[in-house]
Formats: sequence, C-alpha cells, structure tokens
Amino acid sequence: MYSPVCPLDYRYGREELKTIFDEHQRLQYLLDVEAALARAHAKVGNISDKDAKEITKKASVLFVKLKRVAEIEKETKHDVMAVTRALAEQCEGTAGKYIHLGATSYDIVDTANALQFAAATAYLSSGLKELRKTFVGLAKKYKKTVMLGRTHGQHTIPITFGLKMAGYAMEVDRHLERMHECKSRLLVGKLSGAVGTGAALGTQALKLQDYMLRELKLGVEDVSTQIVCRDRYNELLGCLCNIATSMEKFATEIRNLQRDEIGEVAEAFEAKKQVGSSTMPHKRNPITCEQICGLARVVRGFLTPAYENAIQWHERDLCNSSSERFIIPHSLILTDWIVYQTNDVFKNLKVFPQRMLQNMTISNGLPMAESLMTTLIAKGMGRGDAHELMRTIALQAAKEHKTLKEVFVAKQSKKPLLATKEIDAALDPKNYLGATEQIIDRVITKLER
Repeated sequence: MYSPVCPLDYRYGREELKTIFDEHQRLQYLLDVEAALARAHAKVGNISDKDAKEITKKASVLFVKLKRVAEIEKETKHDVMAVTRALAEQCEGTAGKYIHLGATSYDIVDTANALQFAAATAYLSSGLKELRKTFVGLAKKYKKTVMLGRTHGQHTIPITFGLKMAGYAMEVDRHLERMHECKSRLLVGKLSGAVGTGAALGTQALKLQDYMLRELKLGVEDVSTQIVCRDRYNELLGCLCNIATSMEKFATEIRNLQRDEIGEVAEAFEAKKQVGSSTMPHKRNPITCEQICGLARVVRGFLTPAYENAIQWHERDLCNSSSERFIIPHSLILTDWIVYQTNDVFKNLKVFPQRMLQNMTISNGLPMAESLMTTLIAKGMGRGDAHELMRTIALQAAKEHKTLKEVFVAKQSKKPLLATKEIDAALDPKNYLGATEQIIDRVITKLER
C-alpha cells in the first residue's frame, strides 16, 4: 500500500470540495445520470416504470461498489462500461438490460461533469461572497486610515487603507458576476449519442434529452459532437485563472507591505507555537500569502492543456479525457482553497496605522508636492508654472536631504506665494484624499444592498 502522492490528499483544499470530486461522489454522479436516463425512457414509454424505478433504486454507491467497478474496468478497459455493468448486476428482473439505453459514454460523463461543476461553483461562489464581506468590513474600518499610495514601487500621494480594500471588494464582486454569467453556458449536459445525432435514441431523442437534463436541472448542449463543446470548459478555466490571479495580487500586496522596511500590515502569526524559520528564530514569514501565490500559478498552468483539449479530431478523440481528470478537480479545488485562504489572511490581518503615518514622513514631505501644486493653481498660478516650480523644489529637497516645506518656504521668501497656514494645510495628508470617502461609501452601499 502506497501513501498519498498528490498534495490535495493531505495538504490543500477544503473537504467539501474534495468530496465533490472523490471517487465515491464521482461514481454517484455517473449513477445519477444513468438513473435520470432510465426515468426519461420510462416517461416516453420506451421502458416500464417498474424497470426505471429499479434502476433508480440501485443507482447508488450503497449498491454499486467502487471495488466492483474497478474489477470490471480492469477487464474491459472502459470506465463507463464498468459502471453500467456493475449497476446491471445489482438490478433485479429485466431492468438491467435497459441501463445506458441509446447513450454513449460521454452522454454520461459530460453530464456528470456538469453536476460536479454546479456543486463546486456553488461552494466557490460562497467563498467569494465571504471574502467580499471581509473586504467591505476592512473598507469600513479603515476608511480614514491614511497611508502612502505607491506606483512603480515609489511613494506617490496619500490614499487610505480602506480605499485599497474597497477596490479589492469590487474586484471580488466582479468575479462573482463572472461566475454567475458563466454558469448559464457551463451547466449543460448532453444525451445525443455517438456523434451528436441521437440516432440510437430513436424518434424521441430530443424529448429524452430534454426530460433527462431538465430533471437534473441542467441546460442542453445546442449542437454536440460526442462531447459537450469544450469552449464551455475553457470559459470556466479562464474564470478560475482570473480569480486565482486576483488572489495572488491581494496576497502579493500583503507580502510587500509586510516587508520589514515597510511594516504597514502583517499576516497573523501564532506567537506561542508558530515557527518562522528552522534556523532564524526571529522570522515571521507571510507563509499563507506565499502559498496563495504559488497555488495561483498552478491554477493558471492548467489553462494551456484545457485550451488544447478543445481541439478535437472530427467529432472527438480521447486526448481530453486523461488531462481533464487532473484539470477539472485540481483547478476547482485549488481556486476554492486559495479564496478560502485569502479570506483567512484578511480576516486576521494585522494593520499598523501608526507605521503608515511614519512612512509618510520618510520622503520628507515629497508625496505632498502635488497638493502644494494644486494649491498654487487654485491661487491663480498657471498649471505648467506650478508644476515646474514644484518639480524643481522637489528635486532640490531630495538632493539636499531637506523637507519639501523647508525648500518651498525658502523659495518663496522674497515673494510669498502662500501663507503659512495654507502651506501647512496643503502638506497635511488628511487634507489631500479627494473623493476617497465618497468612493468607499459608494462601494459599501453597492455591496451591502
């Protein structure tokens, strides 16, 4: 007996998601589709209600055992045939001979995939809603907490930590929209036979398909080949990659702001027992954020084989099958996990407003150059002249290691441009936040409606 190899088995992923994709639940989804197919046949009169009820009763992992399915597959080298035979063995009377009637394997497989997608995306959407709620809470709490804005890794002008969180909340909200919109195209199955014509299903093929899929609460593939068209799966994978990328973006921001030389926020650290390094006792590493970043890259890595799977020979080949056994469960389980972990990071985030204010002083007031410039413009100076004046003052202050105020005051000593009170007001970061509070309030109103 070997130990687990895949980290999903022992390290990553929520149990609810892993259960959706485990062998027992996968078998149950396949059986659910076979049972729905039997009931559809009974509805149009192809088989008796009695046989359909018997198939439905026995289409359960309580009767059809994984061990028996594996034994049959070892002989037949066909996974779906193994399921149908194992189910037939459990059915009494004539019911067994009507299992899988008129269907091809991927009528069952792709419809079962859609059932898994429905369950998995519901959990993922729930996780995204929780994360959105966390970000809204942080936006409220830190609406007025001033910090440096940074572009190109350099100090710019003041923002608030609440504004940053409001932006994250809206990004998560857009992902929820995308997930919702994606489902109308993703949650479809098929019952159309070997090449999509439904020939083996007889004259009532379209009715059978409608009955079966409606009962399973799925849409119908408009024109299938032997499989559901993989552009649908690509849309899901693209959506998951987009979500994973946002999680990495959020986590990367925490990793940067936690750097010793910045120190404005920090991932929670269990001081009593947690170890940061096997050799450096002082280390408090942002390990969860780093895990999020690493796993997000794995999710994006699944996009290439997913797109290649959509390129099928004629009505279908088998190249998609093996890779999708990895791609589908791993991408959904990992994306849900990193959303869950991101929520955990931000729910327990340590925020240091005093350090944010201290960092405002590092650049000797230079981030307020634009504020002084706009004040000069308001007093009547031309925009170009005001910009050039503040540019030269800022360069001089940086070169001479003086504050922006010192150089500005010295510059205007002969010809005062602004009163001391006006200079001080322009240099106060709290006075140069523009519409920040209104923007945050608008986000809160929108997301709490």
